[in-house]
Amino acid sequence: MLFLNFKKLVQIRGFLLLATLFHVSQVGFAQDIICSLQDRKAFESKIKRISNLKSNDLGKTVVAVGKSFIGIPYVAKTLEIGEKESLVINLQGLDCTTFVENVLAFSRMLELGQSDFNTYIEQLETIRYRDGVLDGYASRLHYYSEWFANNEAKGIIKDITSEIGGAESSKEINFMSTNRHLYPFLKDAENFKKIKESEQFLKDQPICILPQDNIEENEHLIKTGDIIAMTTSIKGLDITHTGIATREADGRIHLLHASTGSMEVEVTTLPLTDYLKGVKNNTGIMVARVVPQ
Repeated sequence: MLFLNFKKLVQIRGFLLLATLFHVSQVGFAQDIICSLQDRKAFESKIKRISNLKSNDLGKTVVAVGKSFIGIPYVAKTLEIGEKESLVINLQGLDCTTFVENVLAFSRMLELGQSDFNTYIEQLETIRYRDGVLDGYASRLHYYSEWFANNEAKGIIKDITSEIGGAESSKEINFMSTNRHLYPFLKDAENFKKIKESEQFLKDQPICILPQDNIEENEHLIKTGDIIAMTTSIKGLDITHTGIATREADGRIHLLHASTGSMEVEVTTLPLTDYLKGVKNNTGIMVARVVPQ
Protein backbone atom coordinates (compact mmCIF):
# COMPACT_ATOMS: atom_id res chain seq x y z
CA MET A 1 0.00 0.00 0.00
CA LEU A 2 2.79 2.44 0.84
CA PHE A 3 4.49 1.74 -2.47
CA LEU A 4 1.28 2.34 -4.38
CA ASN A 5 0.67 5.59 -2.52
CA PHE A 6 4.23 6.69 -3.27
CA LYS A 7 3.77 6.06 -6.98
CA LYS A 8 0.58 8.09 -6.93
CA LEU A 9 2.37 10.91 -5.11
CA VAL A 10 5.13 11.00 -7.70
CA GLN A 11 2.59 11.10 -10.52
CA ILE A 12 0.71 13.96 -8.91
CA ARG A 13 3.89 15.91 -8.13
CA GLY A 14 5.05 15.37 -11.69
CA PHE A 15 2.35 17.74 -12.94
CA LEU A 16 3.44 20.36 -10.44
CA LEU A 17 7.13 20.56 -11.20
CA LEU A 18 6.79 23.27 -13.88
CA ALA A 19 9.88 25.45 -13.57
CA THR A 20 11.01 23.86 -10.33
CA LEU A 21 14.24 22.31 -11.57
CA PHE A 22 16.88 24.85 -10.64
CA HIS A 23 20.49 24.50 -11.75
CA VAL A 24 23.65 25.25 -9.85
CA SER A 25 24.11 28.60 -11.63
CA GLN A 26 20.88 29.86 -10.10
CA VAL A 27 21.31 28.92 -6.47
CA GLY A 28 24.97 28.01 -6.16
CA PHE A 29 24.42 24.82 -4.21
CA ALA A 30 22.69 21.64 -5.36
CA GLN A 31 23.07 20.60 -8.99
CA ASP A 32 19.33 20.06 -9.40
CA ILE A 33 16.36 20.73 -7.17
CA ILE A 34 12.95 19.09 -7.27
CA CYS A 35 10.38 21.28 -5.57
CA SER A 36 6.70 21.57 -6.41
CA LEU A 37 4.87 24.89 -6.31
CA GLN A 38 2.96 23.56 -3.30
CA ASP A 39 6.20 22.82 -1.49
CA ARG A 40 7.54 26.29 -2.27
CA LYS A 41 4.35 27.73 -0.75
CA ALA A 42 4.73 25.34 2.19
CA PHE A 43 8.24 26.72 2.73
CA GLU A 44 6.95 30.29 2.85
CA SER A 45 4.18 29.26 5.23
CA LYS A 46 6.64 27.41 7.47
CA ILE A 47 9.00 30.38 7.66
CA LYS A 48 6.14 32.59 8.85
CA ARG A 49 4.89 30.00 11.33
CA ILE A 50 8.26 29.45 13.02
CA SER A 51 9.45 33.08 12.95
CA ASN A 52 8.92 33.54 16.70
CA LEU A 53 10.06 30.10 17.86
CA LYS A 54 13.75 30.85 18.42
CA SER A 55 14.88 30.15 21.99
CA ASN A 56 18.13 30.81 23.81
CA ASP A 57 18.19 27.03 24.22
CA LEU A 58 18.88 25.51 20.78
CA GLY A 59 17.35 22.19 21.84
CA LYS A 60 14.07 23.91 22.68
CA THR A 61 14.14 25.67 19.31
CA VAL A 62 14.62 22.30 17.58
CA VAL A 63 11.63 20.78 19.38
CA ALA A 64 9.42 23.82 18.78
CA VAL A 65 10.23 23.70 15.06
CA GLY A 66 9.69 19.94 15.06
CA LYS A 67 6.28 20.26 16.69
CA SER A 68 5.24 22.72 13.98
CA PHE A 69 5.26 19.68 11.65
CA ILE A 70 2.84 17.63 13.80
CA GLY A 71 0.12 16.12 11.63
CA ILE A 72 2.15 16.17 8.39
CA PRO A 73 1.71 12.75 6.72
CA TYR A 74 4.38 10.07 6.81
CA VAL A 75 5.38 9.20 3.24
CA ALA A 76 8.14 6.70 2.45
CA LYS A 77 10.79 7.00 -0.28
CA THR A 78 10.21 10.70 -0.93
CA LEU A 79 13.82 11.13 -2.10
CA GLU A 80 13.70 8.34 -4.69
CA ILE A 81 12.45 10.54 -7.53
CA GLY A 82 13.66 11.03 -11.09
CA GLU A 83 16.45 9.40 -13.03
CA LYS A 84 19.33 11.02 -11.16
CA GLU A 85 19.97 12.26 -7.65
CA SER A 86 18.44 15.68 -7.02
CA LEU A 87 17.85 17.76 -3.92
CA VAL A 88 14.23 16.84 -3.25
CA ILE A 89 12.18 19.31 -1.25
CA ASN A 90 8.97 17.81 0.09
CA LEU A 91 7.29 19.52 3.02
CA GLN A 92 3.93 17.86 2.43
CA GLY A 93 5.04 14.31 3.20
CA LEU A 94 7.99 13.28 5.37
CA ASP A 95 9.78 10.10 6.34
CA CYS A 96 11.71 9.88 9.60
CA THR A 97 14.99 11.08 8.06
CA THR A 98 13.62 13.95 5.98
CA PHE A 99 11.66 15.08 9.04
CA VAL A 100 14.85 15.39 11.11
CA GLU A 101 16.73 17.00 8.22
CA ASN A 102 14.06 19.64 7.67
CA VAL A 103 13.77 20.40 11.38
CA LEU A 104 17.53 20.89 11.55
CA ALA A 105 17.55 23.09 8.43
CA PHE A 106 14.80 25.39 9.70
CA SER A 107 16.24 25.50 13.24
CA ARG A 108 19.65 26.51 11.90
CA MET A 109 18.02 29.18 9.76
CA LEU A 110 16.30 30.61 12.85
CA GLU A 111 19.61 30.61 14.68
CA LEU A 112 21.24 32.50 11.80
CA GLY A 113 18.32 34.91 11.44
CA GLN A 114 17.81 33.83 7.83
CA SER A 115 14.49 33.20 6.08
CA ASP A 116 15.27 33.02 2.33
CA PHE A 117 14.81 29.96 0.13
CA ASN A 118 18.46 29.83 -0.97
CA THR A 119 19.65 29.54 2.62
CA TYR A 120 17.17 26.71 3.17
CA ILE A 121 18.51 24.90 0.08
CA GLU A 122 22.07 25.35 1.33
CA GLN A 123 21.21 24.02 4.79
CA LEU A 124 19.35 21.00 3.44
CA GLU A 125 22.13 20.05 1.05
CA THR A 126 24.74 20.49 3.76
CA ILE A 127 22.87 18.18 6.14
CA ARG A 128 21.79 15.50 3.65
CA TYR A 129 24.99 14.88 1.69
CA ARG A 130 28.50 13.69 2.46
CA ASP A 131 30.68 16.71 3.21
CA GLY A 132 27.69 18.91 2.34
CA VAL A 133 27.91 18.42 -1.43
CA LEU A 134 25.39 16.71 -3.70
CA ASP A 135 27.52 14.62 -6.04
CA GLY A 136 25.29 11.80 -7.23
CA TYR A 137 23.23 9.14 -5.49
CA ALA A 138 26.08 7.72 -3.42
CA SER A 139 26.87 11.13 -1.91
CA ARG A 140 23.60 11.02 0.03
CA LEU A 141 24.17 9.84 3.61
CA HIS A 142 22.06 6.70 3.29
CA TYR A 143 23.32 4.94 6.43
CA TYR A 144 22.42 6.86 9.55
CA SER A 145 25.60 5.99 11.42
CA GLU A 146 27.47 7.76 8.61
CA TRP A 147 24.89 10.58 8.75
CA PHE A 148 25.86 10.99 12.42
CA ALA A 149 29.60 10.86 11.74
CA ASN A 150 29.60 13.17 8.73
CA ASN A 151 27.34 15.77 10.29
CA GLU A 152 29.53 15.69 13.38
CA ALA A 153 32.56 16.34 11.16
CA LYS A 154 30.67 19.31 9.66
CA GLY A 155 30.07 20.71 13.15
CA ILE A 156 26.29 20.35 12.98
CA ILE A 157 25.86 17.72 15.70
CA LYS A 158 27.92 15.93 18.35
CA ASP A 159 27.51 12.20 18.93
CA ILE A 160 27.10 11.97 22.72
CA THR A 161 26.22 8.27 22.92
CA SER A 162 29.49 7.32 24.65
CA GLU A 163 29.02 10.15 27.18
CA ILE A 164 25.64 8.86 28.33
CA GLY A 165 26.55 5.22 28.90
CA GLY A 166 26.95 3.87 25.38
CA ALA A 167 29.39 1.13 24.42
CA GLU A 168 31.30 0.48 21.22
CA SER A 169 29.73 -1.99 18.83
CA SER A 170 31.10 -3.49 15.63
CA LYS A 171 28.74 -4.69 12.94
CA GLU A 172 29.16 -5.16 9.23
CA ILE A 173 26.94 -2.64 7.44
CA ASN A 174 26.04 -3.85 3.96
CA PHE A 175 22.25 -3.93 3.75
CA MET A 176 22.05 -1.83 0.59
CA SER A 177 24.55 -3.84 -1.44
CA THR A 178 23.16 -7.19 -0.27
CA ASN A 179 19.61 -6.02 -1.05
CA ARG A 180 20.41 -4.26 -4.30
CA HIS A 181 16.98 -5.06 -5.75
CA LEU A 182 15.31 -2.77 -3.20
CA TYR A 183 17.12 0.32 -4.48
CA PRO A 184 16.35 1.33 -8.10
CA PHE A 185 19.37 3.65 -8.30
CA LEU A 186 21.66 0.69 -7.55
CA LYS A 187 20.91 -0.81 -10.97
CA ASP A 188 23.60 1.61 -12.09
CA ALA A 189 26.99 -0.10 -11.72
CA GLU A 190 28.80 3.09 -10.67
CA ASN A 191 26.26 3.85 -7.94
CA PHE A 192 26.54 0.28 -6.69
CA LYS A 193 30.33 0.48 -6.60
CA LYS A 194 30.29 3.73 -4.62
CA ILE A 195 27.75 2.41 -2.11
CA LYS A 196 29.98 -0.61 -1.51
CA GLU A 197 32.87 1.79 -0.91
CA SER A 198 30.76 3.63 1.68
CA GLU A 199 29.98 0.33 3.36
CA GLN A 200 33.67 -0.54 3.47
CA PHE A 201 34.34 2.79 5.19
CA LEU A 202 31.67 2.02 7.79
CA LYS A 203 33.19 -1.41 8.37
CA ASP A 204 36.27 0.31 9.76
CA GLN A 205 34.26 2.78 11.88
CA PRO A 206 32.79 1.12 15.00
CA ILE A 207 29.74 2.89 16.37
CA CYS A 208 28.67 3.54 19.92
CA ILE A 209 25.28 2.25 21.09
CA LEU A 210 23.30 2.80 24.29
CA PRO A 211 21.65 -0.62 24.77
CA GLN A 212 17.90 -0.70 25.18
CA ASP A 213 18.17 -2.06 28.74
CA ASN A 214 20.38 0.87 29.79
CA ILE A 215 18.36 3.74 28.35
CA GLU A 216 16.04 4.38 31.30
CA GLU A 217 18.86 4.75 33.84
CA ASN A 218 20.58 7.26 31.55
CA GLU A 219 17.45 9.06 30.37
CA HIS A 220 18.23 12.09 32.55
CA LEU A 221 21.31 12.72 30.40
CA ILE A 222 19.25 13.07 27.22
CA LYS A 223 18.09 16.63 26.54
CA THR A 224 15.19 18.11 24.66
CA GLY A 225 16.25 18.54 21.03
CA ASP A 226 18.72 15.65 20.95
CA ILE A 227 18.52 13.42 17.87
CA ILE A 228 17.66 9.80 18.57
CA ALA A 229 18.56 7.01 16.13
CA MET A 230 17.31 3.47 16.78
CA THR A 231 19.81 0.67 16.32
CA THR A 232 18.72 -2.74 15.09
CA SER A 233 19.57 -6.42 15.04
CA ILE A 234 18.62 -6.67 11.35
CA LYS A 235 21.58 -8.09 9.44
CA GLY A 236 23.63 -5.49 7.59
CA LEU A 237 21.65 -2.50 8.88
CA ASP A 238 22.65 0.08 11.47
CA ILE A 239 19.55 2.22 12.07
CA THR A 240 15.86 1.66 11.34
CA HIS A 241 14.26 4.87 12.59
CA THR A 242 15.08 8.33 13.90
CA GLY A 243 13.42 11.25 15.65
CA ILE A 244 13.93 14.03 18.18
CA ALA A 245 13.93 13.79 21.96
CA THR A 246 11.40 15.94 23.79
CA ARG A 247 10.91 16.07 27.56
CA GLU A 248 7.18 16.27 28.05
CA ALA A 249 4.90 17.29 30.96
CA ASP A 250 5.40 13.93 32.69
CA GLY A 251 9.11 14.74 33.02
CA ARG A 252 10.05 11.86 30.72
CA ILE A 253 11.79 11.84 27.35
CA HIS A 254 9.39 11.07 24.48
CA LEU A 255 10.08 10.80 20.75
CA LEU A 256 8.98 13.47 18.27
CA HIS A 257 9.04 11.71 14.90
CA ALA A 258 7.42 10.90 11.58
CA SER A 259 5.65 7.74 12.68
CA THR A 260 4.97 4.66 10.60
CA GLY A 261 2.31 3.76 13.17
CA SER A 262 0.06 6.80 13.02
CA MET A 263 1.40 7.67 9.54
CA GLU A 264 2.07 11.27 10.55
CA VAL A 265 4.42 13.43 12.59
CA GLU A 266 3.62 13.02 16.28
CA VAL A 267 5.00 12.79 19.80
CA THR A 268 4.91 9.27 21.21
CA THR A 269 2.29 8.71 23.90
CA LEU A 270 4.71 6.47 25.77
CA PRO A 271 8.10 7.60 27.05
CA LEU A 272 10.99 6.63 24.78
CA THR A 273 12.09 3.66 26.88
CA ASP A 274 8.61 2.12 26.84
CA TYR A 275 8.06 2.94 23.19
CA LEU A 276 11.26 1.15 22.20
CA LYS A 277 10.17 -2.05 23.93
CA GLY A 278 7.48 -2.36 21.28
CA VAL A 279 9.85 -1.81 18.35
CA LYS A 280 10.76 -5.11 16.70
CA ASN A 281 14.50 -5.85 16.44
CA ASN A 282 15.48 -2.74 18.39
CA THR A 283 18.79 -3.07 20.24
CA GLY A 284 19.21 0.46 21.57
CA ILE A 285 19.85 4.02 20.43
CA MET A 286 22.47 6.47 19.26
CA VAL A 287 22.13 10.04 20.52
CA ALA A 288 23.45 13.27 19.02
CA ARG A 289 23.20 16.84 20.30
CA VAL A 290 22.70 19.74 17.89
CA VAL A 291 25.65 22.15 18.01
CA PRO A 292 25.12 25.94 18.01
CA GLN A 293 26.59 27.74 14.99
